[in-house]
Amino acid sequence: MTARELDAAGITHPDLRAAYTRCRELNARHGRTYFLATRLLTPDRRPAVHALYGFARWADDIVDSLDSTTGPAERIRALDRLDADLARGLGGGTGAEPVVRALADTAHRYAIDHRHFADFLASMRSDLTVDSYATHADLRRYMHGSAAVIGLQMLPVLGTVTDRQEAAPHAAELGVAFQLTNFLRDVGEDLDRGRIYLPQDLLSAYGVHRALLRHCRDTGRTDRRVVAALREFESLTRAVYRRAAPGIALLDPVSRPCIRTAFVLYGSILDAVAATGYAVLHRRALVPRRHRALVAADGLLRVAAARTAAHRTPRRPVPATATTPHRPAHPLPRHEEVA
Repeated sequence: MTARELDAAGITHPDLRAAYTRCRELNARHGRTYFLATRLLTPDRRPAVHALYGFARWADDIVDSLDSTTGPAERIRALDRLDADLARGLGGGTGAEPVVRALADTAHRYAIDHRHFADFLASMRSDLTVDSYATHADLRRYMHGSAAVIGLQMLPVLGTVTDRQEAAPHAAELGVAFQLTNFLRDVGEDLDRGRIYLPQDLLSAYGVHRALLRHCRDTGRTDRRVVAALREFESLTRAVYRRAAPGIALLDPVSRPCIRTAFVLYGSILDAVAATGYAVLHRRALVPRRHRALVAADGLLRVAAARTAAHRTPRRPVPATATTPHRPAHPLPRHEEVA
């Protein structure tokens, strides 16, 4: 299947194919929900999504590793090396890391704004020095780089049926919704890393503080104040999903099943959190396999319907700015020179 995707995307050089394959492996191993949804895209678009995920995962692992032997200074140096490698790759050189080579190629093929990657790495850096956020506004500023730009990176790959600027706010909100969902699910794990992503003003409103969270985590006990704060955070997250939802209809019809599936599955994580009584300080909430399978099956039916409709609808010439799905260009000649 990997070879078919790479062939469909016009990725021919062995070194570049290997780089994309590495990104796909990272997506399959670490992003189960994301990977499942990606399978619903047309084969030619999947490698680009794998590249975007693979790079983000690589940077995230530098920051979030629980390896006690890797201190903050070494993690900063690792991010510096990744940043420099990315600059070379985006500037027309050859990235040292496979994830950078694949990302640089994807950025070129789909004309993705390089500022999105700079903003993302800036947020990754802040994770090494910032361990909490005073207000929701402070958290949103962080999430612009850590989540909103992921949605913006995806837009050129997915394609739109309208001006891309109209779809962009919804895409950014969806990236934020997904990350807020992860924050709620991973409260306990993040606390072990010394971080609290739930805003301090929200926690304080319910009488929750770091020591109480730590106590609940260590003892396995629940506290009604913590449950109330987590329920409020869930409510705020669902509001972000509602703001993101209209953007699905603005995507290329053949891409909609992928994003709709991710939308439903990530939303189901919120359902799973609520079903456990918000016991996220003690265990990770999981979406039942049967539910995942049903959502995926529905996505497959939608894919079949969208592709059938696309084949029946004659293409009309439309200016290839931001109003039509962006199709992959041929790789730059420099990729044929990669050793």
